[in-house]
Amino acid sequence: MRWSIAIARVAGIRVYAHITFVIFLLWIGAAGYLRGGWPAAARSVLFLVLLFLIVVLHELGHALTARHFGIRTREIILLPIGGIARLERIPRKPIQEFWVALAGPTVNVVLAALLYGVIVLQQFALELEMTTFLRSPLLVQLFWVNVILAVFNLLPAFPMDGGRILRSLLAMRMDYVRATQIAAAVGQGMAFLFGFWGLLANPFLIFIALFVWIGAAEEAAMAQMESALAGIPVETAMITEFHVLEPEEPLQRAAELVLAGFQHDFPVVEDGHVIGILTRADLLRGLTQYGQEEPVRTVMSEDFETADVGELLDQVLTRMQQCRCRSMPVLREGELVGILTPENLSEYLMIREALARRRAAASAGAGVMERT
Repeated sequence: MRWSIAIARVAGIRVYAHITFVIFLLWIGAAGYLRGGWPAAARSVLFLVLLFLIVVLHELGHALTARHFGIRTREIILLPIGGIARLERIPRKPIQEFWVALAGPTVNVVLAALLYGVIVLQQFALELEMTTFLRSPLLVQLFWVNVILAVFNLLPAFPMDGGRILRSLLAMRMDYVRATQIAAAVGQGMAFLFGFWGLLANPFLIFIALFVWIGAAEEAAMAQMESALAGIPVETAMITEFHVLEPEEPLQRAAELVLAGFQHDFPVVEDGHVIGILTRADLLRGLTQYGQEEPVRTVMSEDFETADVGELLDQVLTRMQQCRCRSMPVLREGELVGILTPENLSEYLMIREALARRRAAASAGAGVMERT
């Protein structure tokens, strides 16, 4: 993971901390030091570390439940705004999505219950006023953190768990795409309320509103695109006219091809087999660091995924989203026969839609002529 640091491996799942999270941790420590010296800095950092440990446990709840349904988790990434469990795919059976989405908040509820038991035994007060919260015992703070995380994540708004729970319940009674559109609309409605409340009370809510609005829109668009591509084989939409590179060719050759045409990413082929991908980002990095005479092999990416001509587009699109691949070589019995990119998938859908409108117009015209 670029800009991320591997910090642990739990239940076979790698946990990464994004560099911004590390910077945030240092900033919190510095703020604590300025407020009360090293003791305050240590307590602030400890609280933040425990907070994100809770976030990791929340994401592990999703990951382990998904594993129960045969869905692998690629990794868990810690960001300043929370954590992300990158599942191999989103469960398409509504009941599976329901349990996977519910698992995260359930972890927080269980942790809150355990902490509550300890707090009762210790006879701590459970006040939530900000002034008293900051002076409360650490256990009390962590209790409220779990309560807030559980409640917040259960709000019916994409991309939070509550939005996925709502979609799964709707999908039990209607089409998946329609269920996604309704859940996304509810999420965007909540985002509007967050934004309005943020203008009046807390500007941080405006940031949350933008996050929810964009997440809901992207989820609805992705579901609609996957539905449109369902049942269509890869070979129908793949690019068949493309350039390849050999590993010992200079980067200058790739730069010339980028300038001469539409292609930005190039399969690297040796002895008839794809051994890597040279992306535009790799090319620019290589030109900056090594110059145009450096061989492609030096900067190409050897970690890539391929598609088979017989695979279905909706399944490959899901894989492309999960691996964040800009392009995917398409193979037939191990031989490179095409390339698939998000751009050409969008173009394929636009062409299909234009043809469908043309057929609909022709059919309507024929109907009018028959009636006359």
